Amino acid sequence: LPYLTNRGKGCCAMAKRLGKLQAFLREQKLDALLIKSKTMKKYMDTLTGSGCQILLMRDQGYLIVDGRYLVEANEREHDLQIVQHMPHTGGNGYLGVVEELLHKHACTSMGVESSQQLVKEYWRMEALGVDICLLDEEIHMLRICKDEEEQRLMQEAVDITDDIYQSVIHHLHIGMSEYEISALLQYYAISAGAAQMSFETIVGTGERSALPHGRPTGRKIRAHEPILMDFGIQYKNYQSDMTRVCFIGKPKPEIASIYHIVLEAQLAGIQAMKQGAVANEVDNAARSIIARKGYGEYFTHGLGHGLGIGDGCEYPILNETSTVVLQNGMMMSCEPGIYLPGIGGIRIEDDVVIRDGIGVAMNRTSKELLILKEDAAHEV
Repeated sequence: LPYLTNRGKGCCAMAKRLGKLQAFLREQKLDALLIKSKTMKKYMDTLTGSGCQILLMRDQGYLIVDGRYLVEANEREHDLQIVQHMPHTGGNGYLGVVEELLHKHACTSMGVESSQQLVKEYWRMEALGVDICLLDEEIHMLRICKDEEEQRLMQEAVDITDDIYQSVIHHLHIGMSEYEISALLQYYAISAGAAQMSFETIVGTGERSALPHGRPTGRKIRAHEPILMDFGIQYKNYQSDMTRVCFIGKPKPEIASIYHIVLEAQLAGIQAMKQGAVANEVDNAARSIIARKGYGEYFTHGLGHGLGIGDGCEYPILNETSTVVLQNGMMMSCEPGIYLPGIGGIRIEDDVVIRDGIGVAMNRTSKELLILKEDAAHEV
């Protein structure tokens, strides 16, 4: 194998993650762990390209790359031994390198991320001569509690997200399209240093605000109707997620009423987020308020999901069936909603971290009903 000497000084954050993952190997009674997902590569602060794979043993770690990533790997990676494989010369590709390294270290078992395996690749892994262990929830649980550095980075992402919203609402006016709102959110996000949006931005105005995952269209803002924005940014690998609803001109009474119901439920959900609380009990704290007001059937999703580095939902999941026990350092959204078909919907969402035993909202953007003036939407 063409092992390449790493250059440069060590990276403390990387070493910390490496130690945590090697402890995970011991806990799972595995000799090796193969990492392919972009999420876990970000978690280790290493290269995330499709031609980069990580193979960890209990006392050693390797970054397996093809030639496209070799220069960058030598510049950036200081804690994993770099190994190049030749993807266009036949053979077993990167798995050929994995096989040699497993045999070199006398490994008899290897964990793999089940969500990353194609069936044909899994068949090839079964021929490597070691026991293959599919890991799913175990990987999620590995990241579920965020350390102080992660909380700090996430707070930076949330702060920027708050600022983006404040910038965008100053541009809202009658006749502006949902596409334009989405474009402004992305413009201010990238201008502020975001690598990209956390997910495809959700913008819904009027009756389209009743679509929980409604994507922006050419529909234009009208007076007195909900303007729902659900967006987040990826900043230093951490992903925020926030939803607010505002209005240009006073909303109709029913929409104003459900706004206050959702806000009451959202505050109750945050209050229920405590160390030792069970996830489904937290969901019920918010859901029961909406149900008592007669809108239970119109709250059609779970209360929240985990936040952090994941490209998609992290753990914990907050819904009616989840039995995860909340702990300090867990980070999650709190986003109840009421969606009335053909009329409109309200969702209010904060990012929340459990700190010193209690849930703390990380967003500072006000959740009071916001009415912008019809003649000068930039004035609040």
